Amino acid sequence: MRGLALLSVILCATCHFAFSIVKDGLLDNGNFEWGPKATEMKGTVVIGRYAIPKWEISGFVEYIKSGQKQGDMLLVVPEGAFAVRLGNEASIKQKIPVTKGLYYSLTFSAARTCAQEERLNVTVAPDSGVLPIQTLYSSNGWDSYSWAFQAESMEAEIIIHNPGVEEDPACGPLIDSVAIKALYPPRASNKNLIKNNGFEEGPYIFPNTSWGVLIPPNIEDDHSPLPGWMVESLKAVKYIDSDHFSVPEGKRAVELVAGKESAIAQVVRTIIGKTYTLYFSVGDASNSCEGSMVVEAFAGRATVKVPYESKGKGGYKRAVLKFVAEANRTRIMFFSTFYTMRSDDFSSLCGPVLDDVVLVSVRNPQARLRP
Repeated sequence: MRGLALLSVILCATCHFAFSIVKDGLLDNGNFEWGPKATEMKGTVVIGRYAIPKWEISGFVEYIKSGQKQGDMLLVVPEGAFAVRLGNEASIKQKIPVTKGLYYSLTFSAARTCAQEERLNVTVAPDSGVLPIQTLYSSNGWDSYSWAFQAESMEAEIIIHNPGVEEDPACGPLIDSVAIKALYPPRASNKNLIKNNGFEEGPYIFPNTSWGVLIPPNIEDDHSPLPGWMVESLKAVKYIDSDHFSVPEGKRAVELVAGKESAIAQVVRTIIGKTYTLYFSVGDASNSCEGSMVVEAFAGRATVKVPYESKGKGGYKRAVLKFVAEANRTRIMFFSTFYTMRSDDFSSLCGPVLDDVVLVSVRNPQARLRP
């Protein structure tokens, strides 16, 4: 009986632990729909460190209602009716239970207001990163961004901070819909040397938004929201899903939205002198991104340019690059040659879609190849 009681205690503790781990999706009050009390606000400014339920705030933080005006500008909220605005040196913070050692990706929506060179610091100790948000990729003014980290303990403290110093403290960015997703980085195999070849493993995409998720520039592969891949460029790449876009295969893909400033890469193990073949799909996202597109692919010093004439209604083609490895590690990289704007609003950056990347040794007869 004593052993049975002990087993029950262990099972209860295990169940409690399992249910305490954060689930994929919005954080508690991640969309800020649960707001401060009237006594905790002075106009739009939030008074009190814990006035916004589930969040801890610091500095000049405003609670913004959709449709609120700032001068001649109408402030729009992408999800629900409320968002927060971070003024000079302001931040929002939330602690969440996580699994030590596991990788996670944060996704949140942000909009620039009146400042031009806005950026955000995202921190989950001991990691931190700076996300530039001065480039607008969507015509509605809102973009969703992703950032990844590896949990160092059983609890993670997420901080989003505006380091700006503007004359008007209300010129900071709007923040809405903060979500998290656990990442399980796939491995390379003898049938495909590329990890996460179809981009199926990646950041959380909000189901009620239609603009995808940006993976910021200068993201290394050890903490990438897109496991296995690095963004080696000045601008972001866009992570898209088949619920809102045309995707060549599976549920996810990458859109190269900023020409040569939007490059994605992966370093793979190769054998010097051996011949390899790189297969990949190039298409369009069925998002009114029309015109002549070209994706440039590199494998070490070998390169190929793949033209694609887009009607903006979906579709793709397969491409091939053969090369002989000159080192034990070969950098595989893709970028778009041209800059393209959507034909339906002429203000949203867009570009060719990349998907289903396969790298095999020519002598490997078991490789999974698509025609």
